[in-house]
Order: sequence, then structure tokens, then C-alpha cells
Amino acid sequence: MKNEKDNVRKEAVALGYNPAKQDSPKVLAKGRGIIAENIISRAKEHQIPVQEDPSLLQLLGELDINQSIPEELYQAVAEVFAFLYKADKEAKRNS
Repeated sequence: MKNEKDNVRKEAVALGYNPAKQDSPKVLAKGRGIIAENIISRAKEHQIPVQEDPSLLQLLGELDINQSIPEELYQAVAEVFAFLYKADKEAKRNS
């Protein structure tokens, strides 16, 4: 028997940021279903933390691949990068 979670189609958006270029973060990949599962799987393979934020996912999902994050999303994306930085620091400390 399937539960409600089984009926939810998985979505994912991968972001990237190059501080050396001093530009805004960009959408590196995005997808639904099997593509989303592959994005999440690859992130986990490379020890990249995954954050779940359905409302931010919906906004980022409207952007094109290689598109810079619009200024109105900077605060939300900054929170994601802060989460990733903290998770990465924690993982290194526990290694």
C-alpha cells in the first residue's frame, strides 16, 4: 500500500556559487522524478548536504539552468548556503 509520500513527485534544484568570480549563485541543474533523484543521489555521493525547502524549491524551479539567482531570492539562498557551510564544517569536524 502506498502512503501519501509515495505519490509526491520529487523535485530538485542544484545551486552553485563561485566566490572568486564574485557573481550571484546560479542554477546548475534541476529536474523532477528520476532526474531529481539523480541530482540528490549525486549530491550525497559527493557529501554535499541536501536541504529541503518546498517554497524555495518552487521559486528556484522557475529559473533556467545557468540562470543567476534574482536579487529578491538572495536572502533565502544565503540561508541555504549558510546551512551548507555549517553542515560541511560539522562533517569535517566529525571526520
